[in-house]
Amino acid sequence: MEKFFHLKKNGTTVSTEVMAGLTTFFAMSYIIIVNPQILSQTGMPWGGVFLATIIAAIAGTLVMGLFANVPYAQAAGMGLNAFFTYTVCFGLGFTWQQTLCMVFLCGLINILITVTKIRKIIIQAIPEVLQNAIGGGIGLFVAYVGFLNVGFFTFTTKADAKNGDTVQATPGLAVMNNPTIWLFIIGLFLAIILTVLKVRGGMLIAIAVTAIVGIPMGQTTMANSISIGDTFAQLPQTFGAIFSAEGFPSLFSDMSKLPIILLTIFAFSMSDTFDTIGTFIGTGRRTGIFSAEDEQALENGSGFSSKMDKALFADSIATSIGAVCGTSNTTTYVESSAGIAAGGRTGLTSVVVAICFALSAFLSPVISAIPSAATAGVLVVVGCMMASSLKEIDWSDISEAVPAFFASVFMAFSYSISYGIAGGFITYCLIKTCKGKAKEVHPVIWVVSLLFILDFIITAIL
Repeated sequence: MEKFFHLKKNGTTVSTEVMAGLTTFFAMSYIIIVNPQILSQTGMPWGGVFLATIIAAIAGTLVMGLFANVPYAQAAGMGLNAFFTYTVCFGLGFTWQQTLCMVFLCGLINILITVTKIRKIIIQAIPEVLQNAIGGGIGLFVAYVGFLNVGFFTFTTKADAKNGDTVQATPGLAVMNNPTIWLFIIGLFLAIILTVLKVRGGMLIAIAVTAIVGIPMGQTTMANSISIGDTFAQLPQTFGAIFSAEGFPSLFSDMSKLPIILLTIFAFSMSDTFDTIGTFIGTGRRTGIFSAEDEQALENGSGFSSKMDKALFADSIATSIGAVCGTSNTTTYVESSAGIAAGGRTGLTSVVVAICFALSAFLSPVISAIPSAATAGVLVVVGCMMASSLKEIDWSDISEAVPAFFASVFMAFSYSISYGIAGGFITYCLIKTCKGKAKEVHPVIWVVSLLFILDFIITAIL
């Protein structure tokens, strides 16, 4: 264990890594319930998607832990599953089998840009102000996810959103008259207290205690238990569906749709790539998981000479694995920050998460019983901790403040790590141009900014 994961070198222990893995798993375990709910609307069998989500998470997370030796977990990405369902299937009229094919090709593209070091060049090109803003922005995003998961904020609209369309809404604070909000507040206070007192495994304890408190409140319940027998019977319908007649042969049967197919794959790839890059930058550098030596090896080495190399490659193959299993883009989860905050520093944390996902296939009634209110408080506290990198930004300098604002605060407002990075990049280029310093902007930043603008245009067209 010590020789494989280098625990002492990374300043951690087996018990700490196990606790961190459990914390990460419970912070992201909602995906095994939410993802099937979203994707099954396309006609995919619920049970098949449920197991595909778990299988893809296990495969991607194990590669991350055993190959890259970093504490990141992977699973079907939120936002990407909504794009899969509401935009590609409902909006563009593609079948779920055809859409899975596009996800698979997206994964292959990510593998290509990783092997050719395009991803690494992008990371190295990001200026320090945006690195700090992205890190703090992910913190705000994580906290915002925690609040939204329990409906702590409400949005009053004039019309309901249909088929994934967004509508203008007025945000507000929820009325404190329901047990979900109260359980969340209890969990939040527990997480704050245990964190401030530096109690070992405090976040996991907060989740467990809050879940128990939720029993008499009617929030922690076994009412929505899942029959594992039915889920296994449905898996063959999704596993390998991309290689069936309804998959690739059907996708490319009408060449008039090729431009739309290519643009859709591009949109998938852009979002997937920058969600991952944002997560690595926001958590890995601040916590020391990716050390100065790793970054030096990333810049000067060849092949997989650093942990960052291996982590990027591990993430890139996970999407293709997920598509084969029968789920949308698999990506590195920002909720990994919960386990990192609990002390996770090596791949052992990821292995523990993978084991938990495997067990969840058979303990689904127990896992699904943990309410989001029990984990939301932990996400808010983790977000507060991650936001500390914002202090490194010179907010008195408007040329730094504007791109930093868009890369951080806008990330939470738009509910997207990718769009936050896009806002930061585009405004950074704009300000440098206005100050006559356009040549100081790395060519990669220019290219990526233009690609983001193209992505926005494509999204508008789609």
